[in-house]
Amino acid sequence: MPSVRAAVLNASPVPRPYAETRPLAIETLDLAPPGRNEVLVRIKAAGLCHSDLSVVNGARPRPVPMALGHEAAGVVEALGEGVEDLAVGDHVVMVFVPSCGHCLPCAEGRPALCEPGAAANGAGTLLGGAMRLSYRGEPIRHHIGVSAFAEAAVVSWNSVVRIDRDLPFEHAALFGCAVLTGVGAVVNTADVKAGESVAVIGLGGVGLAALLGALAAGASQVIAVDPIAEKRQLALDLGASDAVNPRDEGAVAAVKALTNGGVDAAVELAGSIPALDFAYRITRRGGTTVTGGLADPNERLSLQQVSLVAEERTLKGSYIGSCVPKRDIPRYVALFKAGRLPVDRLWTSTGGLDDINIALDALAEGRTIRHIVRP
Repeated sequence: MPSVRAAVLNASPVPRPYAETRPLAIETLDLAPPGRNEVLVRIKAAGLCHSDLSVVNGARPRPVPMALGHEAAGVVEALGEGVEDLAVGDHVVMVFVPSCGHCLPCAEGRPALCEPGAAANGAGTLLGGAMRLSYRGEPIRHHIGVSAFAEAAVVSWNSVVRIDRDLPFEHAALFGCAVLTGVGAVVNTADVKAGESVAVIGLGGVGLAALLGALAAGASQVIAVDPIAEKRQLALDLGASDAVNPRDEGAVAAVKALTNGGVDAAVELAGSIPALDFAYRITRRGGTTVTGGLADPNERLSLQQVSLVAEERTLKGSYIGSCVPKRDIPRYVALFKAGRLPVDRLWTSTGGLDDINIALDALAEGRTIRHIVRP
C-alpha cells in the first residue's frame, strides 16, 4: 500500500491564529488502491477555499479525522474495475459532489443534488461507501469525496472530469469549485441574460468568478459588493461597473440609485446572513436573489414575507452553481481559453503542504483570493 503526505484535520473547531494552533497536521498516510468505479489521481494543484476554512472553524461540521481539500486538478495514475471513459495519463479536475446518475435529482439533470453523493460526503466516505485513507491502521475520512491537500487521492470515477492537457494545473484547479460555483450561480441558477444588471456580494474566489461569469453572460451592469477595499478594486480591474462597501451608510440606497431601483439578480457568495439580507434588499421588484455562500447552519434569515408576494420576488439557493460538471467545466474552460473568463487572475499565492496553516490565516483575514497548494 503506497503512502502519501496529506493535510489532516484531527479536531474542529480550531481557533486562530492557525499558524500557531496548526489545525492541519501534515501526516504520512496509507492510501489503498482504487476499488470498483474509483480512480487514483496524482494531485498537481489544489485551491484553498472558504469551504475548507469552514470545516476548520466548525461552521461546516464534518467527521474527523479528515484529510481536507476539495478543489483540485491532477493526473490519473490508476483505474479501478469498471472505469470506462478515462485512461492513465488523463488530466482531470476534481468535483466535490460525486453523482450516482440514478437517484431522482440525477435523473432530473441536477447532479449537484445527488442524494447518495450528499450522504457519502456527510459521512466522509467515497460514493461507494469506502475509505481509502488510513493512519497507523485507523481510517481517515475523505473531505467531500476528494481530500486534495495530498500528494495523491483515490476518488470516485464520478468525482472527476477530463480536461485538455494544455491547461495549466494551477488554473485547472479553480474550475473544480470557484468557477463551477460562482459562474454557475450566475448563468445557471440566476439565469442572467444579456443586458441585465447583476450584483455580486462577497468577493472571494467564488464571488469574483461569479463577477467574471456575469460579464461573460453580457450583463450591462455588474456591481461588486465587499467590505474590503482591495477586493473591490480588483473587481473593478476585472470589469465591474461599480463597487460598493456594504458597511457604508446608505449602501443599499446607493445600489438602487445606480440601477434605477435595484438589480435584476443579486448573487450572495459571502456565506453570511447580513450579506444575504443585503442582497435581498438590493434586488428589484420581480428580480432574483441567489445565495450560494454556506453560512453557519445555526443562523437564520428573517425577511418580509409580503415582499415575496407583492413584488413577485424570487429567492433561490445554488449549490455548485446548479452545475452539470461534465457539461459545464468544458464550456467554462473554452470561455477561459477564448479570453472571456480570465479566472487565472484569481490565483494570488502558491505554497506547499507545509505552508498550509499560514495560508489558512491569510484566507480567514481576507488577504488572499485563491491560494494554490502544490503537494
